[in-house]
Amino acid sequence: MSGVYVPEALIAPRFLRVNETAVVSSNERKLLQLIWRNPGISRSEITGHTDLTQQSVHRILDHLADRNIIMLGSAKPGLGRGQPSPMLHLNGGHAYACGISVNTDIIGICIVDLAGKIIGEREVPLRETTMHQALQLVKQQVEELQRQNNLAENDLFGIGFAIAGYHVDGTRHNAPLPLHEWSMIELGPILTETFERPVWVINGGKSGAIAESMFGIGRFIRHFAYLSFNYGFGGGVIIDGELLQGGNGNAGEFSGLYDEIETDRRPALQYLIDRLNGSGINVPSIHYMRRNFNRDWPGVMDWVEDVAPAYIRLVNAIRATLDPQAIVFGGQIPPALASMLIERTKIFDRPRYGVHRGGPKLIISEIATDAAAMGAAIMPFRRMFY
Repeated sequence: MSGVYVPEALIAPRFLRVNETAVVSSNERKLLQLIWRNPGISRSEITGHTDLTQQSVHRILDHLADRNIIMLGSAKPGLGRGQPSPMLHLNGGHAYACGISVNTDIIGICIVDLAGKIIGEREVPLRETTMHQALQLVKQQVEELQRQNNLAENDLFGIGFAIAGYHVDGTRHNAPLPLHEWSMIELGPILTETFERPVWVINGGKSGAIAESMFGIGRFIRHFAYLSFNYGFGGGVIIDGELLQGGNGNAGEFSGLYDEIETDRRPALQYLIDRLNGSGINVPSIHYMRRNFNRDWPGVMDWVEDVAPAYIRLVNAIRATLDPQAIVFGGQIPPALASMLIERTKIFDRPRYGVHRGGPKLIISEIATDAAAMGAAIMPFRRMFY
């Protein structure tokens, strides 16, 4: 079908395998995933984690090193006798990517290198700006980060773009009312024209789940649900370390559980801000609330009590249908507010023969900055390298 936006077709040839359209082969991807999860793993150790022969592993790793995608370091100590085996690391200098996260009040920017090092982060206020104006401000901030960190323009692999709102098709999303100008349009071509790079577009809740899987509890837990508390309320699901997309690209759109009446009682932070402002607390944005939150503000406790039934039903629905090891409280929710919800959690458990069914741990995300921007930044690498 002509006219479909395909970011993979726009990747610069210098990043591709010789005479191919792929960045890495399937076997190279497997080894890069192992190195991501185990930085410093030795070449001899890596063979035991794959079904490849030692000769194949060595050949693939040498090829990745020749392309400067990985670095063969010094020998790993304490591995016994025989030929010393070099430690393996992803080469952050090979490429970097930029993540952009559009929320209703602010745009987060994150630049990360191939090894997962966060190089820089910025924010752009979104109030009273058109989409074109906002993107030009973002572009200025990205260029400033490139200058400050001596990043070569040629090493920018691609852009990850996260937006609040559910997926429609292609790179179109249906975003909340404050983002109406960004809604129902093909974002991919617009963003590529602005940044002159391939752009991978995703929902903000899913992007936060990716950040959690790569930088947060996903380093230790392979199955979890991610609750993204923002202006609206959504999330993402990670199964065996991979993002669950679903049949229409909307797995983890947890707000869909609620009908027209109950939707106002779901734990979307827009309603808390309305209540705070109505109680005489001046809270201009969710971003401000996250930084300055006080659980004793008038209206906070009432809001928590009001949303508790809908929240509790969701937690139990996730437990019953997905059976994750953990449910992560992320997005823009202040940690103290997440604790208040966790304190009110009731599990619908009916023990049989005195035995309870196992359930997920409830964990507050430790990602202190914009998780959606961070997840967006790593997404091009996750899609194409590991």
